[in-house]
Parts: sequence; C-alpha cells; structure tokens
Amino acid sequence: MVRTHLSDPVHAYLMGNPERLSQRQSPIPELVVGVKNLAAASVCKDHADAVYFSLDRFSLRARAQDIKIDDLCAFVESVKGCGLRAYMAVNTVIYPEDLPAIGDVLDAAGSAGVDAVIAWDPAVICAALDRGLGLHISTQANVSNGRAAEFYETLGASRVILSRELGIHQIREIAQQTGMELEVFVHGAMCQAVSGRCYLSAYLLGRSANCGDCAQPCRWQWTLTDDRGAEVELGGKYLLSAKDLCMIEHLPELIDTGVCAFKVEGRLRNASYTAAVSRCYREALDACRNGSYNTEQAQELKRRLELEYNRGFSTGFYFGVPGPDGLGYESDMNASPVQRQAVGVVLNYYPKQGAAAVRLLEQGLTVGDRIIIEGTTTYLEQEVESLVSAGKSIGAAESGQEVGMGVRDRVRENDRVFKVGRLPTP
Repeated sequence: MVRTHLSDPVHAYLMGNPERLSQRQSPIPELVVGVKNLAAASVCKDHADAVYFSLDRFSLRARAQDIKIDDLCAFVESVKGCGLRAYMAVNTVIYPEDLPAIGDVLDAAGSAGVDAVIAWDPAVICAALDRGLGLHISTQANVSNGRAAEFYETLGASRVILSRELGIHQIREIAQQTGMELEVFVHGAMCQAVSGRCYLSAYLLGRSANCGDCAQPCRWQWTLTDDRGAEVELGGKYLLSAKDLCMIEHLPELIDTGVCAFKVEGRLRNASYTAAVSRCYREALDACRNGSYNTEQAQELKRRLELEYNRGFSTGFYFGVPGPDGLGYESDMNASPVQRQAVGVVLNYYPKQGAAAVRLLEQGLTVGDRIIIEGTTTYLEQEVESLVSAGKSIGAAESGQEVGMGVRDRVRENDRVFKVGRLPTP
C-alpha cells in the first residue's frame, strides 16, 4: 500500500467530497482524553467529553501510580463533577494469581460509578459483565473487521477501540458493517508492535510491556551493521522510534468514517500537555461541527501541538503502511522546541499572603520566568512575579535556596515546580 502525501489535506478532502461543504454528513465523535490524575482531568474539562485512566495496577502504564483503589470513588466523583464520563483501563495480561485482585478492582469500579471498563482479556471481560459494568474492548484485542466487532457485541460490549493498524477506508468499511460503537486514536505515542502487543522489552530486560512495565527499548539509540560488521548509515540512531500520531489535519475525513469516538493517548503526560492537546482537538471538532474547518486552522493547530511533547508527527497507518517518514531517526524523546525543566518543590502554601515556600533543588529562578506548578491535584501556570528571601524582595534565586514566591492560586506541599521555555536556536 502506498502512503499518500497531501500538502493541503483539509482542502483536498473537501474538494473531493463537495457535499460536505454544505451539509454535515456524520455526527461529531466523542473526544476521549487520557489522564494520569485529577489535575490532568480538571484541565481538560472544557475540551474533552470523557477521560480514560487507570489505577496503579493492571494497566499498560504501570508508571501511572497517582490513582489508587482507595481514591477511585473520589476521583470518579470529581471527574463527573467536571461533566466528563469516566472510562477505566484494565488492560494488562492477566495471570492466575491476578484473578482475586481483578475482582477487587472491578468491585471498586462498580462502587465508584465508572462508566465503562476498557479491557481485552476474557477474564476481565467476563468479570466486568458479571458485575453489570459498561465494557469497551481495548485496542489490545486488535479488532480489525466488522465480524470481530460484532463478536464482542454478542458478549455484551458496547464499544470497540479498533486496531491501530487499520487504514481509513477499512475503518469506514467496518463502520458500515456493524452498528456497534467504534473508537479510534487520533493523537499520541505509537508503538512498534501490533496494537501494542510488544515483547522486545521483556526479551531484552525482563520488563513486560504487556504488564505495563515497558522499558521502551524502541526509543533507544541503535546501530545497524551488515554481515561484515560494518555500520550502515541511516541518517540517525533512533532506528526503531515511531513518530507520534497526529490526525488534526485529517479530522473531516476521519469523522466521515462513522466512528463514535476519538481518543487522545497520554496517561503518563503532564497536565499542561493534556490541556493543550485537548484544547486543540476541541477547537478542531467545533469547527468541523459548524462547517468552518479549513487548512489554515488545521495547520495553526498543528503548529501549537508541535510546541507540546512529541517525537515528530505522522498519520500512522491511516493512509498506508508507514515508511521511513513514520520513524524519528534523528529525534530523542522530545522533538518540541519548548522544554520544561525541573526547578524545585513546594514546602508550604500561605493562602492569606498568596504565596508559597519553595525549595529550589535543580536550578534557580528569576522574576519573569514562566513556570508550572503541578501535583496530583494541582495545576498552575504563571510567571514568577515575586521572590522573597530573608524577608527581602529579590530578582533571582539560586539552586539550593528556599524562597517565598507569589502564586495566583492554591498549591500544595510536595507539588513540583518546573520552568518552561524555548530551547535556544542552534
């Protein structure tokens, strides 16, 4: 299959489908955003329709540890208080010794009022349905045709998250073959393996990606040698690192496939990433709804997305099997020109003074620096407006100091402080 490259994708699609210029053909899909904690859920409440998340167990993001089983009821209540639906991923491989704990997790999901569990292992599927929980079939199931989708519908699932290796014409065909809800990814990290079913990390390091503990060896630097031991030059060292998916320029075409939900990957991303990406996709979907979406807006939104954490962008498998342009040979983990650097930690918050005590650990701060203060329930972005040391106002502070800093909203002990800014131009 040959990948198509469109320099003007929105215009090209609309010109090829003139009926869309005057009439919307398909409803706007639900926007589902991955979040790692309540802070991330809160910042996307005006943009997303639903969030998906995981507990500190049985998740393919084992490092997402902020939401514990004892926190689940309060978390879901807060999410629904934001007007969002709550979908919980339980999507690892399940071994015999895991079964009792799976029951506990699903009982907690039912008590908390989770709207659906995202699963693929039959043991989890059966246990979720036995408890009357809503069920979405994970992309880990690699559902790639309409008959497979209908199989899960007969079991009791209401939605299938389709395989990530499908082309846009295949998704359209599946939507025509079944009345089941279909969900697809539109943005975020891509895995080298089929629908994420990777064994490389387990083979090399004994850390199973299918249990959520991937060490991401595909993001390492590698060298390719020929049969004589000579290194083959390929223009970079990151030979296995897939670029991130970004479909912001192709939403009208993807909407018209008939899917019901768009998913933004990011259960390990910080709240500023979640806020920015969900805002961009909401603006795009709103413009698609009123018929005003055009190439200029799509390109501007993509430029904004490039300022957030990314490994370079591609359209994944939507327009053909990815070639060399789908890999980020030259890029380290983050290709964004904007970087956030750790600065320190909040020691205390003084609401009457509108100030926080901060210990500067990694580096200093200067009045005027752009910062983010973030914790499991905190997200605050502002400039450093004032610094105080030993009762005196100062313009800058160095690493190792404890300072008072004016803050515009509540922060909490142990929240982390980051400095945000563009990298210098080489």
